[in-house]
Amino acid sequence: MGVPCLSYAESIVIARSPGALYDMVSDVTRMGEWSPVCRACRWDEGAGPRVGAWFTGRNELPERTWETRSKVVAAEPGREFAFQVRGDWARWGYTFTPVDEGTRVTESWEFLPAGIAGFEERYGADAQAHIANRAEAARTGIPATLAALKQVAESE
Repeated sequence: MGVPCLSYAESIVIARSPGALYDMVSDVTRMGEWSPVCRACRWDEGAGPRVGAWFTGRNELPERTWETRSKVVAAEPGREFAFQVRGDWARWGYTFTPVDEGTRVTESWEFLPAGIAGFEERYGADAQAHIANRAEAARTGIPATLAALKQVAESE
């Protein structure tokens, strides 16, 4: 089929250690403190920030509210935390790189082939518009998330 993946990433330097920032981001129950769309997350019973763990996120936009199920796919303390929405539709990740001023946090988003196919099945002829909408939400949401994370992290 040859459907390209869509992706976006941006970085910010935060005056905290990689370990402290990893601990914040990998505690998905705090995601609502800095994400402009994800308002709350809850781990499945007994789950936590480890590869294979699942959680549910509640997302809100002015026009709708929805929940997603996500699976942790990377959990390396102080280095990387990532999860995939619906198992394989989209990947959100955070990497933590030590720098002189603290830590460079990079947030990335990738819309995966299964997600593109799922949107085509769900939205038909409108799929590309919905995909473009998600890409724009990532492009505007990632810098907003990083700025809010910086504000919270540097005030704790």
